[in-house]
Amino acid sequence: MKDLRFDPETGGFLLVDKPLTWTSFDVVGKIRIAIRIAAGRKMKVGHAGTLDPLATGLLILAYGKFTKQLPHITGHDKTYAGTLTLGSVTPSYDLETEPEQHHPWEQVDETMIRTAFAQFTGEFLQRPPNFSAKRFKGERAYWLARDEERAHLVELPPRSVRVDRLEVTAIRGAEVDFVVDVSKGTYIRSLAHDIGQALGCGAHLSALRRTRIGEFNVADSMTPEEWSERLAQEER
Repeated sequence: MKDLRFDPETGGFLLVDKPLTWTSFDVVGKIRIAIRIAAGRKMKVGHAGTLDPLATGLLILAYGKFTKQLPHITGHDKTYAGTLTLGSVTPSYDLETEPEQHHPWEQVDETMIRTAFAQFTGEFLQRPPNFSAKRFKGERAYWLARDEERAHLVELPPRSVRVDRLEVTAIRGAEVDFVVDVSKGTYIRSLAHDIGQALGCGAHLSALRRTRIGEFNVADSMTPEEWSERLAQEER
């Protein structure tokens, strides 16, 4: 994909390695400007599968006629590498909000961790985080979750998800590294939270990187800055 020539007439995909703290909208905005300059005109640019600001990794952008294919890309299975931290939970299930409800975790050994992880493979019902873009009674759940007066009203219904692979790759004290293959709509934050509940000590997602969407791999991606430099070479 790095060697794919930019063609504004046919359109195409761009594989982007989203940096930490960037929103998906930030990435689209930067690349849209670079594409407009390279093409000499405005072009439609979109992305498949939003990544949270605290996540890094593969974000697929499409420009021109290829934007019509984005809904199909969004539905592909995905692979993530992540880290959960034992001993506390957060309202957002990740580090967007401060850890709270601290509990001892030192009694949790490797066998207990691997047993808990094994419970979350296959098809099951998962409740999305309140700090998510899901709509609740017509409003984005994350807006309600941030409203102290209305946060307690949010109760997103569970949805069916599928986890094809969930493997522990390292245990470093309270931090547990893992890789996971999931279906569309699976929240890795919820997975980390639910594993913590199963272990009885709580947990939250402390790092996340998306490495694959369908047949597309982050190894073939470039950062927004690298894409901007590449597109500048295509300027017309």
